[in-house]
Amino acid sequence: MNDSQFKFSNSVVALPVFFVLLLWVVYWMQIRFDFDFYQNGIYPRDFAGLQGIVFSPFIHENLEHLYNNSIPLLILLAALRFFYPKQTFSIIVYGILFSGLITWIIGRENFHIGASGLIYVLVSFIFFKGIQTKYYRLIALSLSVILLYGGMIWYVFPGVDQSISWEGHLSGLITGFVLSVLYKTPEYSKPILYDWQHPDFDPERDPFMRHFDENGNFISRKEEEEESDFNSSYFDSNLPVRYFITKSDSEDNQQ
Repeated sequence: MNDSQFKFSNSVVALPVFFVLLLWVVYWMQIRFDFDFYQNGIYPRDFAGLQGIVFSPFIHENLEHLYNNSIPLLILLAALRFFYPKQTFSIIVYGILFSGLITWIIGRENFHIGASGLIYVLVSFIFFKGIQTKYYRLIALSLSVILLYGGMIWYVFPGVDQSISWEGHLSGLITGFVLSVLYKTPEYSKPILYDWQHPDFDPERDPFMRHFDENGNFISRKEEEEESDFNSSYFDSNLPVRYFITKSDSEDNQQ
């Protein structure tokens, strides 16, 4: 694995800026035209509340709520796009849908709004995926995410703050972990250079590895193979026995 996989593109900046700008446009429309978007949030276990699975991440209660979600989204979406470009859009789309669905199932009977569920999806995915790849740069990214947003873990527990949707946070955390397991990143896997690195490698069938015992000690099989070949060639029990008598020189002279 080399670092050529990490390629900066305009989308690393454009994607998070566009997404956050969309949130601000929706909020501006809400206060400018006095739209009641709260009714479009997730209302658990209600058929009409299913629409919130799609719309709730774009709805915010007030300016403080929107601002607190905007900064993490800018950072996390940029990190996701740079380090996991092939999985970016799938993580965003499925992260919104599945975290919203779990919230709809387990949430309290109230409207759940805000992009914090998606933030928890991103934090969870980036952290767990970096650990799973075992690649040092992605592990460093995972640790950086924990340093920045590790304190968010407290808000997935009920009772910490009744004014927030801890159900949405917990749903995002679970969804991010599941997506990190489902989405593979073969581009960050170590290349297989030797036969013994294959998962189905059988040392008993390898000519070289057969020269070592289970403790790693070298075993010379050359003499054993020569001896077995000699025995099988000249001492085969299935062949008839023949006797050859040699005469001495003295007996030849007497004759």
